[in-house]
Amino acid sequence: MKKYLEVLTPQNSQLIFIDHQPQMAFGVQSIDRQTLKNNVVGLAKGAKAFKVPTTITTVETESFSGHTYPELLAVFPDVPLLERTSMNSWDDQKVRDALARNARKKVIVSGLWTEVCNTTFALSAMHDADYEIYMVADASGGTSLDAHNYAMQRMIQAGVVPVTWQQVLLEWQRDWARRDTYEAVTGIVKEHSGAYGMGIDYAYTMVHKAPERVAHGPILAPEAAE
Repeated sequence: MKKYLEVLTPQNSQLIFIDHQPQMAFGVQSIDRQTLKNNVVGLAKGAKAFKVPTTITTVETESFSGHTYPELLAVFPDVPLLERTSMNSWDDQKVRDALARNARKKVIVSGLWTEVCNTTFALSAMHDADYEIYMVADASGGTSLDAHNYAMQRMIQAGVVPVTWQQVLLEWQRDWARRDTYEAVTGIVKEHSGAYGMGIDYAYTMVHKAPERVAHGPILAPEAAE
């Protein structure tokens, strides 16, 4: 389908974070939880850098799930949290209204759990409103690896596009000549992209000869440190 051949851009996409709350994360067994949070926050920072409209949902905050990751809230301090009771975010009118206001059919999804909240939201949004869903597989988690994988397969069969958080970030950037977001993107990569970020640090210091610094000042040669 031609619409799926379009690359993601900051102008044609919006993002929703579904239920990134501690009790939901406690049940995740498909991905290391710290890696999951790292990927979620990296994706969030990317959305903020590119001014991509972002929705955050929560479920049963006070009675069960706990409060949204503080690291995610720190990225979007002014985005309202859309609280609900249903496992399916699509059932909540506040969520449907928030997505509709953004007027973008490509919806990037990061949520917990893949096999419940993500799947029901994706299928419902596609069925009821013809949204195009891009599921961020490594910024979502299920209660087991099988639960996550089979949920992803089910959604893919229905037309959901699987992506990763870094793929989304670099698709938004698209061209390194886009200087207005270059520093933000490379900063996100250095902080959240592991070996890729180390590679950027290496290129800056060893290839481009940028000064290397540690927490308390420049690195000293051994003889200078004595």
